[in-house]
Amino acid sequence: MRALVVYCHPKEGSFNAAIRDLVVEKLNARGAEVRLADLYGKGFDPTLSPHDLTVYEDTSQNTLAVAEDVANLKWCDTLIFVYPTWWYGLPAMLKGWLDRVMVPEVAFLMPSPERKNIARGLDHITRLGVFMTCGASRWLTFLVGAPGKRTLFRGVGFLCAKPLKKAFAAHYLMDTSTPESRKAHLDRVAKTMDRFLS
Repeated sequence: MRALVVYCHPKEGSFNAAIRDLVVEKLNARGAEVRLADLYGKGFDPTLSPHDLTVYEDTSQNTLAVAEDVANLKWCDTLIFVYPTWWYGLPAMLKGWLDRVMVPEVAFLMPSPERKNIARGLDHITRLGVFMTCGASRWLTFLVGAPGKRTLFRGVGFLCAKPLKKAFAAHYLMDTSTPESRKAHLDRVAKTMDRFLS
C-alpha cells in the first residue's frame, strides 16, 4: 500500500495534527509506505497564476511547478485528506492544491471529439479517505450541502478507480469541543482507519 496523506492546517499542535498523526500511525502499523504532504508546512502556493492557467492544458508544462506533488499523486494507491472545514468547504490552501495538482493528463482526461466528457485519470487510486473537523453542527453542515466533503468524494472520487473504498470521519461543533469529544473522535478515526485498511 502506498498512501499519500494531504494535510492542511496552519497551526502545528492543532487537533487536526492529532488526527493526522493517528492516520499516519495506523498506516505505518499496516506496513504502508507513507508520504505526507503538509501544505502549510512546506509553504505550498495555492494560487493558480495567469501563467498556470495559460499552460493548464499544456501537458508538457502544467506539472512543472508542482512536480513533487504530481509525482506523489501518481505514486499513491491510497489518498487521504485531513483538514478543517471553513465556511462549510475546503480551506483555500487545499482547494488550491486541487486546482494546481489535479491537472489534465494527471487527474483526468479532457473532453475530445471522441470523448464527450472528462475521463478518469486516477485509476490507480483504490482508497479515498476524508478526515475533517467542522465548527458547525452535523445537521447544519448537511443542510448547507457539505461542499468540501462533496468535492472530495464526488469530484475527486469520480476520477479514482471503481470500485473505490472510502473512509470518512468528522468532528462537528469543533469550536465547542471538549477533551471527551476529542478523545471519542480519535477513537472513531482509529476504528474507521482499521476498517478502511482491512
